[in-house]
Amino acid sequence: MRAIETCRTAVLGGHVDLCLDCGAKTPSYNSCRNRHCPKCQGLEQAEWIDARKERTLPVHHFHVVFTLPAELRPLAMAHQEVVYAILFREAARTLLELGETHLDATLGVTEVLHTWTRTLTYHPHVHCIVTGGGLALDGQRWVKTSKKYLFPVKVLSRLFRGKFLAALKQAQVAGELTISDRDFAMLIGPLYRKDWVAYAKRPFGSAERVFEYLGRYTHRVGISNQRLLACDERGVRFLTKNGQSVCLPPEEFIRRFLQHVLPFGFVKIRHYGLLAPANVKTKLEVALRLLSPPETPPRTDATLELAAPEMSTWEDRLLALTGIDVRICRHCGGSRLEKHALSALDTG
Repeated sequence: MRAIETCRTAVLGGHVDLCLDCGAKTPSYNSCRNRHCPKCQGLEQAEWIDARKERTLPVHHFHVVFTLPAELRPLAMAHQEVVYAILFREAARTLLELGETHLDATLGVTEVLHTWTRTLTYHPHVHCIVTGGGLALDGQRWVKTSKKYLFPVKVLSRLFRGKFLAALKQAQVAGELTISDRDFAMLIGPLYRKDWVAYAKRPFGSAERVFEYLGRYTHRVGISNQRLLACDERGVRFLTKNGQSVCLPPEEFIRRFLQHVLPFGFVKIRHYGLLAPANVKTKLEVALRLLSPPETPPRTDATLELAAPEMSTWEDRLLALTGIDVRICRHCGGSRLEKHALSALDTG
């Protein structure tokens, strides 16, 4: 909260841009760079999207979501690192196992953890971007899936349910959960008979849109500034769905927001299958070669370095990725800007 409160204020320091053409003075304050801050994700998101595009396979992709049932949310809140790690791992294992059994192939999977709803209530789930096909297990060809669906939803949800509960049992046996064996058995027993929520959306229109779409999820926080409508004696009002809004007392708004602060150092974006770090230089390269036209050699780090323009500063990267040039005066469009200490604000 301290980071967000002081982000882009004089508390964190900064400078003043003086335009030598029109004389305008524009203060620029430093960012907190906290990953939960709604103001600090723009450049990081653009850079992530740009980097991931170099590993995007030229095939259709599916968006699959795995959600934990409401009964497990208190346990997840109390043991976030353990339960979130299981959620990541078992969602990936579900998809990869079905890829092997239904296609005899290894899929590529990118997962992003979200813990909120539009009203900021606690709702842990993972968004998965899955390749519409995979590299054959013998590594000799690319196996396509139907463009209409990836796998049957019931198969997805039931396999995930079994894998997640089995992993949760292992965590209990290993002493990673602070819950009695009796309470644990009472908690998970009924969950074997409950239908879990897993669904797959229609495939993307083109491979180029995959990570632009996913980028809206990777660096999103519980609520963006654009959704805030008012903050007054009645509370904090913000947009939810379909143009509707909700108003919460300030302390409740803050409580809900802080539910979604992840454990320190916890990685919320993970890659599996063809996109796993261990496979990037091996199986992924083979898949790219099989899918690339003969006249178009697969993209490698060396060719990318030759083709990429030199962007030595963060200003260059911001301009290339977002089209925003902070070296241009926002008042007159002039390019003659001088940086001065914040004390220059006192001069007029």
